[in-house]
Amino acid sequence: MRIKCIVSYDGTQFHGYQIQPMKRTVQQEIESALTKLHKGQNVKIYASGRTDAGVHAVGQVFHFDTKMNIPEEKWPYALNRYLPEDIVLQEAKYVPSDFHARYDTTAKEYRYIISQREIIDVFKRNYSYHFPFRLDLTAIRRACTHLCGTHDFTSFCAAKTEVEDKVRTIYSIQVIEEGTDIIFSFKGNGFLYNMVRILVGTLLNVGQGLTDPDSIPSIIEGRDRSLSGKTVPGHGLYLWKVYYDN
Repeated sequence: MRIKCIVSYDGTQFHGYQIQPMKRTVQQEIESALTKLHKGQNVKIYASGRTDAGVHAVGQVFHFDTKMNIPEEKWPYALNRYLPEDIVLQEAKYVPSDFHARYDTTAKEYRYIISQREIIDVFKRNYSYHFPFRLDLTAIRRACTHLCGTHDFTSFCAAKTEVEDKVRTIYSIQVIEEGTDIIFSFKGNGFLYNMVRILVGTLLNVGQGLTDPDSIPSIIEGRDRSLSGKTVPGHGLYLWKVYYDN
């Protein structure tokens, strides 16, 4: 039987999601927990996508196949016993055997948290990017209107990416003020390597007056990584939600 799972994790102590030799990763910890639950039988999981070192997830999705007959509402209790404290299975449900956590996605939502506190909050240092500089949110929101839609986002992905097709669609970008935090929410049909972090770095340049919000179309058309902003740190980024048709 195939099971679809929603998992949250604190990425602080992980070298990313995907298994790497001699490094602690989210995939390795989950597969290890499932193997223990299955009495030593190796179980492989398939996720909606990868996250980098330090990046967090509120709603990462993965699937796996099992012969264990456990009611779906009991799976979180069963698996969380074997998971470390920085990974929590939130929900599990049985799905058709042709469901795939990666290939069946219709959209993903990422959020990036900026802390605008004058002095860094020691308790949030791993969960938000401390950026205590004045930002023009009106200019940032204007820039966001140019980013929404279907574009070639070559200028907004890591130069070393091996993906050839860099056309993606951003459905919406929200700029949310929450106390001393500014939260950027990006929803799209997919994102390139480091794309969200580069988008945020570019929008911060706009907010400081270093980049004209109306120059975004020319940055997109330039298809040149050097035209956009820096890649902001991973610890402010969250894979928030993965969307499916059902």
